[in-house]
Amino acid sequence: MSCEDLILRQEKDGLLWLTLNRPQRLNAVIADLYAQLCQELDAAAQSDSVRVIILTGAGRAFCVGADMKAHAEGQRTAFQKREYLRLEQEVCRRLFEHPKPVIAAVNGYALGAGAEMALAADFLLMRSSAIWGLPETSIGAFVGGGVSWLLPQRVGMTQARELLLLGRQLDGHQALQLGLAHRCYEVESPEDFELEVESFAADLAKKAPLALSLAKQQLNRSAQQHFNDALTAELEGMMFCSSTQDWQEGVRAFSEKRDPQFSGR
Repeated sequence: MSCEDLILRQEKDGLLWLTLNRPQRLNAVIADLYAQLCQELDAAAQSDSVRVIILTGAGRAFCVGADMKAHAEGQRTAFQKREYLRLEQEVCRRLFEHPKPVIAAVNGYALGAGAEMALAADFLLMRSSAIWGLPETSIGAFVGGGVSWLLPQRVGMTQARELLLLGRQLDGHQALQLGLAHRCYEVESPEDFELEVESFAADLAKKAPLALSLAKQQLNRSAQQHFNDALTAELEGMMFCSSTQDWQEGVRAFSEKRDPQFSGR
């Protein structure tokens, strides 16, 4: 199976779409898919042209988690099992720590590892008919991708217990109401959903890349910082940004009453 069979890559106007492409298996993940996704995310981090990453799935699912059929058919060593699980953790780490904003465009089922990847993104955008859930306790498995850390921050401990221990599933409207999703789109077709996601992403892509990266980094650290640590980090961030070409462009654009054209420098 070629890399192109697993991940579809499309870049346009600063937006990089990474589409999980196993629709015949509802984009269930295998080790090669995780490995390729890590490579794509690493490459995007180094690209000057990529401003925003959009992760989605081909067909009627975002990702239904691990490919249980592949697991059942294979005879894997303990090392191979751990390597598969480690790759899932590495994907979520890259999504969470990526220097550029990451959007999870949940177009259908996002279960297990799919739900975990969606949660690790900066923004979770859902189609109203999409379903997000963590069924691990129902099959004797355990969550990964930092869910036990991320989920309580997103929805609070009370809701996190219900979603994780009971495996309660949410549609787009319910996820939005709980604060799990950032947007819920009531649309007629997958194409309409993609247009809504593209519009959201395009607004992000207009912002100053260096400022966005710093803001994401500081927000990710906020739960582990003291208030005074945040003040110090913000001071350093302000000093850094004021030395960039983007800051100068932002000031000029404001005085000239036009939209800034940021370069990421």
